[in-house]
Amino acid sequence: MATTVDKPPTSSPPKPPALPTGSPPPPAPHGPRRSLWQRYQQHIWIGTIALLAIGAASLPIMLRPQVPASAGPSRAVQTANLTTNVSITASEFKFSPSSIQVPVGQKVTVTLNNTGAVEHDVTIPSAGFTLSAKPGRQASADVTFNQAGPLAFFCSIPGHKDAGMQGTITVVDPGASVAASAAPQTSTSMDGMPGMTTSAAPDIKPLPADLKPLPAPQIAPPITRSEPAYVKYDLTTQKVTALMADGVAYDYWTFNGTVPGPMLRVREGDTVEIDLHNAADAGVTHSIDLHAVTGPGGGAKVMQIAPGADGSFTFEALSAGVYIYHCATPMVAQHIASGMYGLIVVEPRGGLPKVDHEYYMMEGDFYLQGQRGDTGLRAFDLNKMLDERPDYVVFNGRVGALTGDNAFTAHTGESVRIFFGVGGPNLTSSFHVIGAIFDKVFAEGSLTSPPETNVQTTHVSAGGATMVELTTKVPGTYTIVDHSLGRMEKGAAGQIVVDGPADPAIFQSLSTGR
Repeated sequence: MATTVDKPPTSSPPKPPALPTGSPPPPAPHGPRRSLWQRYQQHIWIGTIALLAIGAASLPIMLRPQVPASAGPSRAVQTANLTTNVSITASEFKFSPSSIQVPVGQKVTVTLNNTGAVEHDVTIPSAGFTLSAKPGRQASADVTFNQAGPLAFFCSIPGHKDAGMQGTITVVDPGASVAASAAPQTSTSMDGMPGMTTSAAPDIKPLPADLKPLPAPQIAPPITRSEPAYVKYDLTTQKVTALMADGVAYDYWTFNGTVPGPMLRVREGDTVEIDLHNAADAGVTHSIDLHAVTGPGGGAKVMQIAPGADGSFTFEALSAGVYIYHCATPMVAQHIASGMYGLIVVEPRGGLPKVDHEYYMMEGDFYLQGQRGDTGLRAFDLNKMLDERPDYVVFNGRVGALTGDNAFTAHTGESVRIFFGVGGPNLTSSFHVIGAIFDKVFAEGSLTSPPETNVQTTHVSAGGATMVELTTKVPGTYTIVDHSLGRMEKGAAGQIVVDGPADPAIFQSLSTGR
């Protein structure tokens, strides 16, 4: 900061007294007489500048907090927040408080109050401590920390830590010197131990031996009855490790071991019972939300099922249509991104017209740790999902699920019906069959509105569905795509292989251009 110093005014030298007339002139002086200010002006300025320089250099030292000889007052500040009774409230997806101080060497009682809709825990890896509580419940346990320093704690349920459920417990030694307590804290590593903070390496494990792709999902047969019925479906949520692409495996979360889950099929007016069992080794709470349900959460409100537990509910199928179902346990997007979706078809009271072939397929986007081309068992990547940067966009859960030996098949002149949905969690689809035109498209999955006819490509939103029909007229292989065609490179491709006699009137090759 520049400092301005006012300069004292310069005094004019006094005039000599007038001499009497006729007096002889005084003797000539050796030089003009100067005031004290004039004599020492330069010295004063040099001294002022020196003092300002010394003051500027001393300012940081004067402002620095002084440490008293006795550490008593500082220690009182350091230990003011210490507690041996720690209460942590958990919700989706937050701990409160997330910063805690406890004393070293004393028994600490940790109480976890879970106010969320799913199970949460407090895990302190470096202390070997985990405390879990079911939704709406409270749990307590004791732990003693034998070494001072910062320790990380978090919820160990998959996805919860990355979503924000993490914090720090600082273990304080009340007898430590002020200098020690004031020393900068070391950073905390990913496992909760003090150390250097580095970016975590992608979670990629060696490919398990003899791993296979997921099996094809079940498609429900057409309904032939004309009266309402009581329909019961048993579903199991389970983890399945399977191939997503050549050399790439993933721990899928599934309904009945497939992606998508089985196609459910009922009639308008039916009473439907859903029995959901969550496998004991699922590791997380799961649920089901059916878009065909009129009720809280589409059923998910009453179907948050812990590992090893069961739940059930009933609903009336009020509206005909093709609907999505999916897991709706927080973080919902992670459960869907791991494969937990399927279709439920509610046929109108009069049923659906008969066709030669019915097929079932769904599109989903998957987010894996690592880079494109990395092989191995790759874990879910939360940041990619939040940024909507999928590694794979696939039909029926994996690359090649509907190509080659797995392709849909038909004979020329046959009618084909495809039930198609988008699980997401993020991307919409521009559903298209290359070389074919949809005879009918039941937009948005409505089975009571008049269908659109002669459609090239139909838009299906994330969490939406449709039913399309086409007639095969010429033999060949027809590629099914999401016409956001960059997604073909990420796996979004299927096939309909049509055999039978050619029809040159419709299509024939005149020259291959070779």
